[in-house]
Amino acid sequence: MTRLFLCRHAEVEERYHRVFGGRIDMGLSPKGRTQAQALAAWLLRHRFDAVYASPMQRVQLTLDPFRPQFQGTPILLDGLREVDFGGWTGCGWDEVQERFGHSAFDWLQLMERNAIPEGERVEDFRARIAASLQRILSDSPGQTVAVFAHGGVIRMALAILLDLPLSKFEHVEIGYASTTWLDVGEIKAGRPRTEIQLLNFTPWRDH
Repeated sequence: MTRLFLCRHAEVEERYHRVFGGRIDMGLSPKGRTQAQALAAWLLRHRFDAVYASPMQRVQLTLDPFRPQFQGTPILLDGLREVDFGGWTGCGWDEVQERFGHSAFDWLQLMERNAIPEGERVEDFRARIAASLQRILSDSPGQTVAVFAHGGVIRMALAILLDLPLSKFEHVEIGYASTTWLDVGEIKAGRPRTEIQLLNFTPWRDH
């Protein structure tokens, strides 16, 4: 089986906390840089054959502490960029309620219904994450792979690999600088056999 470690970027700049950042190319907070160091130290327990990453700044900064311990060159995949929140981009959670009449907590359900104004269509989001997963799995069969990306991307990857609706993950936290470890095997009944080994493990917080 291919061993996937899906790693979310660390905490972003404070001005973007509780904001739908999406395609905004933001950096990390000082706490985020510490979280990234802790994630890299924990990942030392494993030997990685390949690393894939979103090209966005917050992911690249999270990846930086890990680079010296990886012998190869990380592969940047544009398809791993965060989802585009359209009209919600840059809006705080309260502002979404005030301007659009929706609770920010319902964002996955609204995305699944294509109800976020000018947002990326869920079909398009799913297709690009599925294409990224297909490339990663076909290029690295039976290997151990780290994928550095975003909270929305990781939720969609889980939805695809576990054959579940995206909205099912609205109560699944994907924390800053967390890792989710999946073992992915042969395709059965139209999808890869997937076993969850760790879900939302945060080395900077969990021991």
